[in-house]
Amino acid sequence: MMIKPFSFRSGINSILLLLIFAVSNPVFAQKTKSAVRDLNRIEARGIIQGLSDDELLDEVQRQTFRYFWNFAHPVSGLARERSNEAYGYGNEVVTTGGTGFGIMSTIVAVERGWISRDSAARHLVKMVRFLSKADSYHGVFPHWLNGSTGKTIPFSRKDDGADLVESSFLFQGLLTARQYFNKNTPVESELRGRINGLWNDVEWDWFTRGGQEVLYWHWSPNNDWAMNFAVRGFNECLIMYVLAASGERYPVSPAVYHNGWAQSNFFKNGKQFYGIKLPLGFDYGGPLFFSHYSFLGLSPKGLKDRYADYWEQNQNHTLINRAYCIDNPRNFKGYGENCWGLTASDNHEGYNAHSPDNDHGVITPTAALSAFPYTPEYSMQALRHFYYNLGDKIWSEYGFVDAFNESKNWYAKSHLAIDQGPIIVMIENHRSGLLWDLFMSCPEVQQGLKKLGFESPYFAD
Repeated sequence: MMIKPFSFRSGINSILLLLIFAVSNPVFAQKTKSAVRDLNRIEARGIIQGLSDDELLDEVQRQTFRYFWNFAHPVSGLARERSNEAYGYGNEVVTTGGTGFGIMSTIVAVERGWISRDSAARHLVKMVRFLSKADSYHGVFPHWLNGSTGKTIPFSRKDDGADLVESSFLFQGLLTARQYFNKNTPVESELRGRINGLWNDVEWDWFTRGGQEVLYWHWSPNNDWAMNFAVRGFNECLIMYVLAASGERYPVSPAVYHNGWAQSNFFKNGKQFYGIKLPLGFDYGGPLFFSHYSFLGLSPKGLKDRYADYWEQNQNHTLINRAYCIDNPRNFKGYGENCWGLTASDNHEGYNAHSPDNDHGVITPTAALSAFPYTPEYSMQALRHFYYNLGDKIWSEYGFVDAFNESKNWYAKSHLAIDQGPIIVMIENHRSGLLWDLFMSCPEVQQGLKKLGFESPYFAD
């Protein structure tokens, strides 16, 4: 299904018809009163002139959230992989990692008043009930599920089982929700209980493949360890090692982190690019999602271990990416101080992990916008350019489209859960620190971080 351009006229007409019916049917009116109010709060809007910075952030977060609320899978409530049909799987593909990002976005929606707390909690209960019955392998979910049946949809021919990285993104969101929905109501109590059940079932130690000092990304009952992907840093997978150390029933030892994650030929860097030091990772830092996905909940503020200061790592990674776009050595159209951000996304040829050393002229809005905590002034410059100067091409019913390439006059029609979610969450972390505060309040996470030798201002002692 390709998304059609949204029509404000049709949206208004639908609301009017609903209201007319409600007036003529008092019972229906009572039941739908709050639903109509919520619908009005998250209706799609076009470009609004003259917004202040805060108003613009509100607008971008709210409209982007529609992807996870209006476009959620109707049966499971999970986040759809993308807004356009792809890969020959139809409209049933939901994504575990993107759902984790969507769960965190739902908390933002409650705090910002777009939906009620009770509506959000009930929506999340529907999700976790579904997950409790869905396919999992040693407690770990596949990358993709069928949103109606809960059966695994293979990500590739041999990737038809557990995906530890995507599941870690999911559990980052679930644990954050557990901390937020803390009231002693039947719905919120059920939500917490089901999240704890899913969390405690994850056999992190299974993914050391028989006790090796490294975590493996995939396991399949059909293909065993055939994917053979030992995960080493530095990249987007730090959260996986933190959660694996935080597990209470099936944790991994610190040696798995220090001898697995921290041992690779692209872990330590220490060089300068555009006069900016990069502590860890590939030259120029790689795609910007490396500094987003693990840090939606894991707060980099004051987070340090023997290898790096993670605020410095993420901020400098962002500054190098922006400096490269300003330098624009390949002379792509549009690049500059107001138009920057290279990361994984759709492009004019398919999909790619864009970065300074893999540059195809593609700017991806989530790259600069999810960097708001690290570079607020520069991210705001980019946001105003995207919204006001390019909005007629890239602003849509679910916020900004996935990517664009002005050199090719190409503008995506697609949206991806893993790109839309970080925009909402990281803007909120910039504004209030909400998701950081919630996730870092998890006692298991604090113990896991301490076990691995991290320092954080969130530690009580």
